[in-house]
Amino acid sequence: MGLNADAAGKRTEPIEHTYRWQDVALYALGVGARAEDLDFLYEKRGPKVLPSYAVVPAFEGCRQLFDVVGGDLSSVVHGSQKITLHKPFAPEGTLITVGEVVGVYDLKRMAQSVIRTETRTPDGELVCETEWVIMYLADGRFGGPRPPRAPKYRPPESEPDWTVSGPTTTEQAHIYRLGAFDLNPLHVDPEAAMKAEKVTQGRPILHGLCTYGYIVRAILSQECDNDPARLKTFYGRFSKPIWPGETIVTSAWRTEERLLIRAATEERPDEPIFTNAYAELETP
Repeated sequence: MGLNADAAGKRTEPIEHTYRWQDVALYALGVGARAEDLDFLYEKRGPKVLPSYAVVPAFEGCRQLFDVVGGDLSSVVHGSQKITLHKPFAPEGTLITVGEVVGVYDLKRMAQSVIRTETRTPDGELVCETEWVIMYLADGRFGGPRPPRAPKYRPPESEPDWTVSGPTTTEQAHIYRLGAFDLNPLHVDPEAAMKAEKVTQGRPILHGLCTYGYIVRAILSQECDNDPARLKTFYGRFSKPIWPGETIVTSAWRTEERLLIRAATEERPDEPIFTNAYAELETP
């Protein structure tokens, strides 16, 4: 199926997502929560819901819009992700999401689509927004417009204000896919990963959004006293894949405007996996 250059402006119907506290606890485990993170795992403490859970109710809308955009899905990679939080998630409830294709762009060597979603309570209160940039490695040169220029968020040359290491397990992708409903087989199936060797180097890779959740956990622990309400915006670019079993190392630099973020792995410290990233926080 070729890329649909006229997909911009296409929207989904409202999509309902009902979840239980068990679902948000499973999601937290999927992004590396451990026994000491009891507030995010135990019903008698809420549980609190990680802000990165915003991608879960949005995921089905994105999946539907992937079908609208078309293209070679075997050569698709996640370019960047942004979440904007307007209120904390309840421990359980129902959410309504609408997704829209903002644009389909031609980068010559590849193509790009941008999808945005809004997630609301059933009575219309805005909970969160997301923006997904998806790269189509095999679908460039279709004659479409160039994308808008993205801002640069480069950390200073100084040492970071803090660094946090988060180990993943060899089963991490299996856990994450159950809590996030991202069942793409290239994250768990060696045969599927081999078919996408250009992206995976022939073996299952960890979900980019799993890494994303790890970094959000680090920000909450270091900057927000684990209060999800204090993270307002988080954005970053997926630069390199990682493999289950590697350790994610998140580094942060405080500036007057925002928290600048970069992540690598202990195994490959000179290959950043998450770049051009920032978080906007609410002061206590």
